[in-house]
Amino acid sequence: MLTDNHGRHINYLRLAVTDRCNLRCFYCMPEKGNVWLERKDLLSFEEMLRLCRLAVTMGIEKIRITGGEPFVRKGIMAFLTDLSNTKGLNELTITTNGVLTAPLVPELKKIGIKSVNLSLDTLDRDRFLAITHRDELANVLATMEALLRHGLEVKLNAVVMEGQNIQDILPLVQLTKNNKVTVRFIEEMPFNGGETHYPTLNWDHKKIYDTIHGAYPGIEKLSDPEYSTSYNYHIPGHTGNVGIIAAFTRSFCGTCNRLRITPQGILKTCLYQGGGTDIRQIIRQKPDNDTLRQALLTAISHRAKDGYEAERNRLAGGIHESMATIGG
Repeated sequence: MLTDNHGRHINYLRLAVTDRCNLRCFYCMPEKGNVWLERKDLLSFEEMLRLCRLAVTMGIEKIRITGGEPFVRKGIMAFLTDLSNTKGLNELTITTNGVLTAPLVPELKKIGIKSVNLSLDTLDRDRFLAITHRDELANVLATMEALLRHGLEVKLNAVVMEGQNIQDILPLVQLTKNNKVTVRFIEEMPFNGGETHYPTLNWDHKKIYDTIHGAYPGIEKLSDPEYSTSYNYHIPGHTGNVGIIAAFTRSFCGTCNRLRITPQGILKTCLYQGGGTDIRQIIRQKPDNDTLRQALLTAISHRAKDGYEAERNRLAGGIHESMATIGG
């Protein structure tokens, strides 16, 4: 197993395959003025496949494909098929906004995808349009229905935003009544590509829980799986579960088991890290696997203790990234 300089085991890689997205969620990227990466500035599928397969030999057991929106990149299904055949890879998962995903669900199941995270911040069409600047709620819900119909594990990710979707917390929880889904509420993070930084957070994981508990006083705490980023709960009589992710509070940093590779090939050892190791530059020098392996090991050996330390270093450098450029 890979181990960082704080003794934490690393077995999970999040790979962003594109910075582009067909939504414009204000908390993730600016509505206008986005400068998209050119194709040559992205890791190629061949480069990503080589990197992932090497990482698996080093102890990575789970890979999550993210973006931007993964399914806007042409050729993604062929890449996923190749990646799914990697020997030693135990779990391949995807995070998607669901706009283009519904027709692809049968093929995703065929290549062995068992779990999909679906971004869904509201069940109200008007609020969905206000948050995403696109009228695509019907397609997202169709994706959820297709995933459930084909028996894939579904986690719905909702970013909780004051003044935007607080009224959606309980309706989203209600989805777990008759659907085998886990609805996960995420603290909002300061990654929209602007100058905004949140020195305090009103809707933290405690307030989210109190809101749910007020409506469902019988809610029960579940055991959290190893490396879980969410506090997990079950409401008696419901088919699905509820999770709360303290993404801004960062209470899970002590057991973090993940690495991130951005669309432009920057290896980040923490979501809040500024900069990182330029894997794209290294891999295009066509090094042998030992050289590439050493680059990964070196990055892991200089990991921040937690997200707060990484954030201090990032802000000191004046870096204000969007989630789309980091990899959601």
